[in-house]
Amino acid sequence: MSISIKTSEEIEKMRIAGRLASEVLDYVEPFVKAGITTDELDRLCHDYTVNVQGAIPAPLNYAPKGYNPYPKSICASVNHQVCHGVPGDRVLKNGDIVNLDVTPIKNGYHGDTSRMYLIGETSIQARRLCEITFECLWLGISVVRPGGRIGDIGAIIQKHAEKNGYSVVREYCGHGIGAKFHEDPQVTHYGKVGTGPLMEPGMIFTIEPMINAGKAGIREMADGWTIVTKDHSLSAQWEHTVLVTATGHEVLTLSAGCRPKPDWIA
Repeated sequence: MSISIKTSEEIEKMRIAGRLASEVLDYVEPFVKAGITTDELDRLCHDYTVNVQGAIPAPLNYAPKGYNPYPKSICASVNHQVCHGVPGDRVLKNGDIVNLDVTPIKNGYHGDTSRMYLIGETSIQARRLCEITFECLWLGISVVRPGGRIGDIGAIIQKHAEKNGYSVVREYCGHGIGAKFHEDPQVTHYGKVGTGPLMEPGMIFTIEPMINAGKAGIREMADGWTIVTKDHSLSAQWEHTVLVTATGHEVLTLSAGCRPKPDWIA
C-alpha cells in the first residue's frame, strides 16, 4: 500500500471528520465519572455520533483480517488496558484512568482521536503518567513538517517517555487515515531521527503514543481485542489526527473543549 497524498477536497472532508471526532469527546466528558459503566459511555457516544452528527462510528463491526467484528462504537481502555478496550458492564470508580477512542465517519472520511480521563482523586503516579503521555503526543506533533521523516516522530516520543522512566508500546502505532480507517504510513512511537518515509504536504496520519508506567510488554485478553500490560502497570494514550502542510502541520482533531498543547512545546 502506498502513502496517500490527499487533495484539497479530501483535506476539507478530513477537517470536518476530525472536528466531529473531537466534539464527541467534548460531549461525553461530563458523563465520564465514577458510577458510570463503559457500556453507557459507548451508548452515549454512539447516539451522539449517529443522531446528532449524522456520522457512522467506524469501530462498530470493524473486522480486519484475523479478527472477529469489533462489537462497540468506541474503545474504552481502563487503568492497565493499553488500547482497544471493549466497553461492557465495568463501572468506573474513583482513582481510575480511562482512555476513550472515537472514530466517526462523515462523508466517507474518518476522524480519529482519543483522550485520557481521570476519575475523581487519582494517584500522583496516574496523573504523572497521563501528563507525560500528553506531552509525548505533542512533542511528536511538533516535528511534523515537510522534509522530515516519520522516524522523527517516534524518536522524540521515545526519548521523552524513557527520560521520565516510562516505556513505549511497540506493537501498536499511529497510521495513515482518510477514506480508509487504516492506511500507510505506520507511525511508530519509537525510533531514530532521519529514518522512515519522507513527510510530504497532503499526508494525513494519527499520532497516538501508548505509554506504560512499567515495562513495555503487552498481551491480548480473551475477547480478542482488549490489550493490557503484561505486568499490570498503568498505561495511558492520547491521539490526534495530523495533516502535513506546506509549512509544517495542522492538527485536524481539535474542538472547543479540546485541551491545548503544553505551552513549553514549540
